[in-house]
Amino acid sequence: MTHISTRVAGTIGYLAPEYAMLGHLTEKTDVFAFGVVALEILTGRPNSDPSLAEEKAYLLEWAWNMYEDNREIELIDSTLSEFNKEEVRRIIQVAFLCTRTSPTARPSMSKVVALLSGDTDVNTEVSRPGYLVDWKFNDVNDLLSRIAQGSDPTLYSLGSSTSMESGAMLPSSQCLS
Repeated sequence: MTHISTRVAGTIGYLAPEYAMLGHLTEKTDVFAFGVVALEILTGRPNSDPSLAEEKAYLLEWAWNMYEDNREIELIDSTLSEFNKEEVRRIIQVAFLCTRTSPTARPSMSKVVALLSGDTDVNTEVSRPGYLVDWKFNDVNDLLSRIAQGSDPTLYSLGSSTSMESGAMLPSSQCLS
């Protein structure tokens, strides 16, 4: 039996705020995770590491602080002997665009590809990444308001869960655990 669930599942640090807090899964949820993975590749470290000093423990926070201090080149994995500084800055800026708090403010993946390849300039001002601890009530209220009005086209419906048994679709109330 296959069971499709609508409950939140995933790895902390990669979950977009709207998915982790509200269970809203969108194509922009993957964009958020991509931004985190891009920073992991660039830095050569995981998204969180409690063995590091507090200011470095959380990758998004550390990367943002380094970026604000114009020290983003120091983020680069120390095992990389050669790299293009402009490409590094581009990747960091794109990662921050991908990890914006609001899903509607994140680029599409096709836009991400254009930004990374240099086909499109990163001329949008980057903003602080969305952390779960910084998810403000007003952001949640605004998102819920857009959902209620049906004006957020990036959201997929997360109605009821469904199970599939021998090719037949069953409502979740008829699922056997």
